[in-house]
Amino acid sequence: MPLLLSGINSKTSMLLVMGLFSIAGFVSVYAPTFEVLLVARIIPAFLHPVFFSVAFVAAANSVSKEYVTRANSRIFMGVTAGMVIGSPIATLLADVLTMQASLYFFAIINAITFIAILIFIPSMPVKEKLTYGSQLGVLRKPVVWISIITMIILNAGMYATFSFFAEFLDGITGMSGKQISLMLLVFGATGFIGNILSGVLLHKRAMLTALAYPIIFGILYLLIYVLGDYSIPMTLLIAVWGILYTLGLNLCQNSITTAAYEAPTFANGLFIAFGNLGISFGTFVGAAFISDFGTRSIIWAGILFMVLSFVLIAVRAVRYSPKKAQA
Repeated sequence: MPLLLSGINSKTSMLLVMGLFSIAGFVSVYAPTFEVLLVARIIPAFLHPVFFSVAFVAAANSVSKEYVTRANSRIFMGVTAGMVIGSPIATLLADVLTMQASLYFFAIINAITFIAILIFIPSMPVKEKLTYGSQLGVLRKPVVWISIITMIILNAGMYATFSFFAEFLDGITGMSGKQISLMLLVFGATGFIGNILSGVLLHKRAMLTALAYPIIFGILYLLIYVLGDYSIPMTLLIAVWGILYTLGLNLCQNSITTAAYEAPTFANGLFIAFGNLGISFGTFVGAAFISDFGTRSIIWAGILFMVLSFVLIAVRAVRYSPKKAQA
């Protein structure tokens, strides 16, 4: 989808997607059958990569080249804010009122966002329209595939554990439902720090940050494995976890967009698509570890993926300098 809409005015693309998000939301509220509800939820899933791809490109085009990573980090700040605020609101409305009330609320939010884009975002026509062939041509570059595989493994390493965040805190740390909700809030809130750090680190020391990232995350996982039974240490570790989580998202996006810099919209589409594949893969592996070895074992799944990530990042660092990546 990002590839198909890459030649359209960025503002038009965002309005189209957000409008369909809102319509799908209202259809979900009043869906007469489960089949209609299912279709209404599938449509936004298809359009999800489009909106973020265009948003990243629009943010990058609004600043000079040296500030692109900082602009993208602000997009991730919005994503983090949505996680911190949106998820608790959705849960609260569903618990206190109904699921329909929750769906209705977010349909209205999408409609408000549509209006905000219409009023405040200037027209962003495509300066240089790329052919589909030239965009797909970036897939011939080995550095792009190394970046894609790295992104899949890195996301898997984050979600092999995070997908079972609540189960770990419940079964290992012994936290209550309210405490777990608070920990999710801490996780999301500290994610803002990760976004700020990424804007600085990826701008000045992108490759060094990439190499250090899986090492630091691996150390964090070891500490969680050892101290996971204790609430106070886990609270501190969760705060660091939130920082690394959002830093990792920025790192993955920067990796693929610098490798496929010739086709920014398509590159961001690859980031969303293969990032979601990594999430699914990591969740599957984490579930398998829990089934075979127990809840605490998901930490070893995460460590395994971080080791693989470091190897892949090191390969890119050795074989593909920035100049080679753009050759």
